Amino acid sequence: MARTFRRRQAQHAISELNVTNLIDVAFTLLIIFMIATPLIQQEQRIEVKLPTESTRTQTQPDPKDVFQVIAIDRQGQYYWGTRRVEFSELPALLAAEARKPNPPVLRIRADWNIQYQKVVTLMDEIKKHNLSRFTFDTQTAN
Repeated sequence: MARTFRRRQAQHAISELNVTNLIDVAFTLLIIFMIATPLIQQEQRIEVKLPTESTRTQTQPDPKDVFQVIAIDRQGQYYWGTRRVEFSELPALLAAEARKPNPPVLRIRADWNIQYQKVVTLMDEIKKHNLSRFTFDTQTAN
């Protein structure tokens, strides 16, 4: 006499949803955002009161463009991204950017109280290295 050890098939619907994977994804995204958010805001830590301009429609930058920030604070100190640099270091940094096959767009963030000559001197240095793509960061008037 042979005996079969098969289980009977359950005929009821599964009413439980396994959310463990969803929780793992949510926590992973939370950690990524917690790490990435301070990195995005680093250039805003340099205290610069930007000049104002009238409100107008803004054009969206090309997604392939890479940006490099050069900031001048109200004391006239220069910053390459978030790193404080002397003006004498800028030619070497600009030359390195000019040698790249796709040079970045230079974002100039200058405090509205600094001497205009500081911005002109920076522009002259940028022109010496044939970097022609740059923008001036401003804030809109309310």
